[in-house]
Amino acid sequence: MTKISAVITAVGKYVPDYILTNQELETMVDTNDEWITSRTGIKERRILKGEGKGSSYLAIKAANNLLAKNNLDPKEIELVIVATATPDMQAASTAAYVATKIGATEAFSFDIESACSSFLYGMTTAARYIESGKYKKVLLIGADKNSSMIDYTDRATCIILGDGA
Repeated sequence: MTKISAVITAVGKYVPDYILTNQELETMVDTNDEWITSRTGIKERRILKGEGKGSSYLAIKAANNLLAKNNLDPKEIELVIVATATPDMQAASTAAYVATKIGATEAFSFDIESACSSFLYGMTTAARYIESGKYKKVLLIGADKNSSMIDYTDRATCIILGDGA
């Protein structure tokens, strides 16, 4: 029996246009650029603006980026996993919506929600599906709209997170 190995064959990305700088955060919470940078190294983070845009928007953009730059047919995707701590809704899954919107109409799909470790669990899960021989083409997307849950009066957390996929 031949062992099947999972490999990453393509990578896509999306970050929103809006940049939230440390200087802007200084106007929102008791902090400053030096304090943020010395503790985190972060100078800016991306924030998704626009009514009704959630993690699925970010995921669709990242998936379309991957498909376009690698000339891939979304109908060949067999499984879509969205790793997120900020799903659009409790049900249906963000992954099901994303799969439909990108044209992966033959794909099984589900979300993995495990806060910061979601993407790592997603990598392991995707690899196991491939290594089992069940699927060959798996699309794993890590997408979060953290700005939807950030308290911009909490200096300990608002300086860290942004949005992207």
